[in-house]
Amino acid sequence: MSLKDVFCQDRAIGILQRGLAVDRPAHAYIFAGLEGVGKYKTAREWAKLLLCQNPQGKSDSFADSCGSCESCTLLEAGSHPDYAHVYKELLEYTREGKGKKPPLDLPIDVIREFLIEQVAIRPGLARRRVFVLSEAEKLNANSQNALLKVLEEPPPYCTIILLCTRLEQLLPTTRSRCQILRFGPVEDGRILAQLTGMGLGAGEAAFFARLAQGSLGLACQWARLQLEGAGLFEIKRDIVASLAGYKLAEALGLAERLQENAKAVATSWAALDKATSKSDLTRRATKTMLQIVIAALRDVTIVHLAADRPLINADQPEPIAKLARRLDADRALDMVREGYEMLRWLEDNVNERLIFERLLLRLARTAIMAAQD
Repeated sequence: MSLKDVFCQDRAIGILQRGLAVDRPAHAYIFAGLEGVGKYKTAREWAKLLLCQNPQGKSDSFADSCGSCESCTLLEAGSHPDYAHVYKELLEYTREGKGKKPPLDLPIDVIREFLIEQVAIRPGLARRRVFVLSEAEKLNANSQNALLKVLEEPPPYCTIILLCTRLEQLLPTTRSRCQILRFGPVEDGRILAQLTGMGLGAGEAAFFARLAQGSLGLACQWARLQLEGAGLFEIKRDIVASLAGYKLAEALGLAERLQENAKAVATSWAALDKATSKSDLTRRATKTMLQIVIAALRDVTIVHLAADRPLINADQPEPIAKLARRLDADRALDMVREGYEMLRWLEDNVNERLIFERLLLRLARTAIMAAQD
């Protein structure tokens, strides 16, 4: 792997390259963008270049790590003494964290013991030390305030990279001390090629690629679930078919089914991703169910307003057409906005069952209103 293997993020990588060309890489970065668009991959390959003992192409327009020196070999093996990946599941390895479950926020003990205290240690092999902090949006105010001094006055050999999906969650004081690089969505064609290369069928690959909205990483996770027999594509077909004709009296029952589907998907996800906490995987699976509902509603807006565009649920045109007969464009757009509001509720730790019930009751009432007009 190298920086050249990161695609669709030329602007962000170009900014990094220009800083390196004048020997002025930033001491702290925020890589901001959707989940799964290459932020961590870029951070890791940037760290690899900064730590490389024999970097290539520094006199050209594109510098990259050599991939063969001791530093590159150790980083690829996950044992480089000057590279650290900091994430909330490390709580178990803090001094007081043994046996504790990873919380939803990024604990201050993790920040203190795996970043702040480590920054003062000089490099052992390379000329720099690099820290990559995942899910920076989950830093609470205390954790961010503890980081401020390190971000403002780090040792000259230190580089800190915060990976963030919700930039607005970071304090202005945190943002002002970092160079912010924005990562855009990955092209659908790239995602589709990746998924078919993994072995997905054309219909499944097309659906997951469009559902991901530019998140290659998320699309690949869904593809792995499908290939391992989780039945995610079949679950989505059942959800879309149910949405097309369900009545108000069925809303709570459908909400319960969605919650049960989320639990089943989370269980399958846990078998593939043992490093992530069960609560996070349940939340991720719940978000997937919400995204499936939102995708069906977005398809309704496509039917009404952009009929020449392909549907996300191209394999189910009849249920989408039936739902479009119940919802006009304005009501469908209102429900899409409601769906995204429910995603924000999920991020704010609102009960999953309540989220499903609110969305489906609102949708049923909206469809009834449309039928009465």
